[in-house]
Amino acid sequence: MTHRQVLEALSGLLLAMFVAMLSSTIVSNALPTIVDDLQGSQTGYTWVVVATMLAMTATTPIWGKFADLFDKKLLVQTALIIFSIGSLIAGFAPSMEVLIGARVVQGLGVGGLTALVQVVIASMVSPRERGRYSGYIGAVFALATVSGPLVGGVLVDTVGWRWCFFAGLPVAALAFVVLQKTLRLPVVKRDDVSIDYLGAFLLVGGVSILLVWVSLGGQNFEWVSWTSALLVVGAVAVVGAAIHVEANVAKDPVIPLRLFKDRTLTLATVASVLIGVAMFGSTVYLSLYFQRAKDMSPTEAGLMSICMVGGLLVSSIVSGRVISNTGVWKRWLVGGMVAVIAGIALLSTIDAGTPLWHTGIFMAVLGLGLGATMQNLVLAVQNTIALSDMGAGSSVVAFFRSLGGSVGIAALGAVLAHQVADAVQSGLTKLLTIHPEYASAVSHDTGGIPDVSGMPAPVRAIFESAFGDATGHIFLVALPFAVGALIAVLFIKEVPLRTSVKREDELMAEATQA
Repeated sequence: MTHRQVLEALSGLLLAMFVAMLSSTIVSNALPTIVDDLQGSQTGYTWVVVATMLAMTATTPIWGKFADLFDKKLLVQTALIIFSIGSLIAGFAPSMEVLIGARVVQGLGVGGLTALVQVVIASMVSPRERGRYSGYIGAVFALATVSGPLVGGVLVDTVGWRWCFFAGLPVAALAFVVLQKTLRLPVVKRDDVSIDYLGAFLLVGGVSILLVWVSLGGQNFEWVSWTSALLVVGAVAVVGAAIHVEANVAKDPVIPLRLFKDRTLTLATVASVLIGVAMFGSTVYLSLYFQRAKDMSPTEAGLMSICMVGGLLVSSIVSGRVISNTGVWKRWLVGGMVAVIAGIALLSTIDAGTPLWHTGIFMAVLGLGLGATMQNLVLAVQNTIALSDMGAGSSVVAFFRSLGGSVGIAALGAVLAHQVADAVQSGLTKLLTIHPEYASAVSHDTGGIPDVSGMPAPVRAIFESAFGDATGHIFLVALPFAVGALIAVLFIKEVPLRTSVKREDELMAEATQA
């Protein structure tokens, strides 16, 4: 494809990627308001995020495998339709339960868009040339990440939180039309298509049980209990059955285990899990920190995200251009992970009294690291695997990053809720002993997400301090995972970027057949 043809097709793909990312970021600053309006709790707050991550995580490898078997354009458009249906249901949701269910449907579509966009781009552009276009991908990522919280905050403050779900529908419709007109990929028809339904079912089931355990443990049941033991044993058994099916039963497995013989893919998978835990698990709660520990409006909290996304945009564009020109990529991965570790370590020091400009600088450092790491980790994998496995291989990295993110959000959300509840309970007990007149102003539900702006100053200080300290603590918990990701990246062997979409062995096989 010519540069112009690639850009035309890329425009539709980037719109699809934009709407997928927007679905997560636009709702972030609206969550406290949504939970208040629908009378939810801290657990409900966590599950509005986790539901989408769970569905996205569980279905990403399935979408990726479908990309190796069917028409990629049709699959992307199908994912857009599923996403739009979920958005409509979420916009009209009358309760937290319906909203969480709608977020699952949204996640099914987002999983397709996340996996397929990367696969389609890899089918059009060689690894060496992909750096030219990674700047566009980084720009879209930055635009969705910056505009999402801002637009979401403005919508909440003006027309209401339900429009946070309706806002993505016009973008999804535009992406559908643009893809229909511009994306032209050869469809490789296979007569021996065999869909691994059993493996897909077991994979989704095992991941779901694991995330339910991580999310509800310590709150709905004790970590050391029969319920906890049953969930863990169940998750291990179902995942074990999925591995058995993928290795011995399935003719065309969802996740071909032979791919893990490749050292780069295996180490990138390990790094992706750990980055997912550290990045998603910790940063998703920054919006809650700004609104509850700093008493900022949703719009103001959205403005703070510019710090992290600005760093991400700069490093994504610069690293992509330099890698495209030089073909050297590992130093960017290593340097990016060092910056990620530094950013998380700095953010682990924040509390309710930390100046905003300090927090902004810490977020920018983290953004610089993520921009140099996330896209280039996928690039390293796509450079080593065959085009025929591009869908499965690319989605494996995305799957494990999402899995780590889902576990991180659920686990760190449980840590945050537990620590906030304990700190608030302790603080209120001391305060009411000295000032019993504040009893009427105190909610007995310390597990919820209260609106601190209307509280008396002494009571508000207790809640702000609790949320501030707990946010710093979850970054500290995330730090070892980032260090583990750096170790995995250090062991990845640098292979020069190939200048063709297909590997040399595939090209030689074609030449021999001709």
